[in-house]
Amino acid sequence: MKLGRMAVLASSLCKTYQIGDVKVEALKDVNLKVRKSEFAVIRGPSGAGKTTLLNVISGIDKPTSGKIVVFGHDLGSKNEDFLADFRCLNVGFVFQFYNLISTLTVSENVAFPMEWTRKPENHIKQRVEELLRIVDLQHRSNHFPFQLSGGEQQRVAFARALANDPPLLLADEPTGNLDAKTSLKIVRILEKLKDDGKTIVVVTHDERIMRLADQNLYMQDGTLVSL
Repeated sequence: MKLGRMAVLASSLCKTYQIGDVKVEALKDVNLKVRKSEFAVIRGPSGAGKTTLLNVISGIDKPTSGKIVVFGHDLGSKNEDFLADFRCLNVGFVFQFYNLISTLTVSENVAFPMEWTRKPENHIKQRVEELLRIVDLQHRSNHFPFQLSGGEQQRVAFARALANDPPLLLADEPTGNLDAKTSLKIVRILEKLKDDGKTIVVVTHDERIMRLADQNLYMQDGTLVSL
């Protein structure tokens, strides 16, 4: 498989955390290939290492050993300044518990990644309006996160993750805490992003999302297998 067509390449990836005197092996010899515009789903029991894998792919965490290469960059060898800029431009991350900034309005949360990359003010305004239309939250633009339902916060998290139009989207249990009707809205957003050619890696147990996948993976005890 040509590297030019590869979005994510993990080789012999290991991640160990030291908690007091105890070593926890979160990832053990993980190998993963995700091509550009591919939709990959990872499922598995709680504590299997799924969130850790997303954190390493995004550059939030560094591997203890092995390699993680995203769009040709060996993230394990990069410094924090590079990784912060790389994430902002290349990776959208939808966290399981939203991670919205509580003191910012919906519009300000969505605008934040664009302000980080110093986009022009007019561009930011137009992009925020466009994204809030996509997630159907124009009417909530001046509200704060605490004024929103869980489903609305999750949709804001999607809008924020897409602010800089990153080629890679990572999502951690994006429908895990939502009711069936709201979950369907998230599934439809993912379906549209797939049609738009985004590379997507989702941790989920939602069968509707799993049906969108080009690649289904299963994680247990820090190891990853194809299904």
